[in-house]
Amino acid sequence: MTLEPPADRDLAAVEAQLGRPSRGTRAVHRCPCGNPDVVETEPRLPNGTPFPTTYYLTCPKATAACSRLESEGLMREMAARLDTDPDLAKRYAAAHEDYLARRAGLGDVPEIAGISAGGMPDRVKCLHVHLGHALAAGPGVNPFGDEVRELIGAWWSGGPCVTS
Repeated sequence: MTLEPPADRDLAAVEAQLGRPSRGTRAVHRCPCGNPDVVETEPRLPNGTPFPTTYYLTCPKATAACSRLESEGLMREMAARLDTDPDLAKRYAAAHEDYLARRAGLGDVPEIAGISAGGMPDRVKCLHVHLGHALAAGPGVNPFGDEVRELIGAWWSGGPCVTS
């Protein structure tokens, strides 16, 4: 896991990726192409709004790949596996706790206490969040994020998603 404070060029790249300025960006994770692919966001945005999505996937190529997997029904398959695989459910619950602990390290926001992201710990929704968590936290932390990472492959191989 390597998160770095964002440089001006990182914030410009994220703005180009999202089509809007990023909000509450505390750190970035870099794609192998060099651009940010995930931002670590403050748990409370500058305007005071609580923001539970600590790890926000910004790369449009990775985001599109996650969307394709979602449209193919992968989230339903993953959720069904939670009901039949106790070890997977335990690892997914641990991912939820990891997410909460990492966010708590950034600040206490009572309005979102106990709420992680992506449906954790009981449901699976938003593969983008799971991939963002897996990239920021590193392998072995979020089992579904790791699976998504494997399934989408080298999204950066065709070159950077944006150029600065």
